[in-house]
Amino acid sequence: MNGIYTIVLLIVSNVFMTFAWYGHLKLQQMKVLSENTPLYVVILLSWLLALAEYSCQVPANRYGYVGNGGEFNLMQLKVIQEVISLMVFTGFTVVFFNSETFHWNHFAAFVCLILAVYFVFMD
Repeated sequence: MNGIYTIVLLIVSNVFMTFAWYGHLKLQQMKVLSENTPLYVVILLSWLLALAEYSCQVPANRYGYVGNGGEFNLMQLKVIQEVISLMVFTGFTVVFFNSETFHWNHFAAFVCLILAVYFVFMD
């Protein structure tokens, strides 16, 4: 069960991370934030989201790590996190930024990620 909790927490964590890093750009497009919004306000908003992200990321790594009774070694945890991060980012980009499109080379990159997961779990 730790493996499932780890994956779910990593997904939630990456949703928060993606919004913390890129959500302000969408808020600017939507005119919720203006170009004149002070950078420190944007940083503080991002930090609040990053706190939620860390509140999921740290337990995900703790529960998932084999040294704590989890199912994954450190290399596996990192590759899983990166794959989830790119999948969440791609979904975020396609859904929230209509000017961005998904191309064949993005698909090819995902195939490479799948291969990375395969290789990192090989004995």
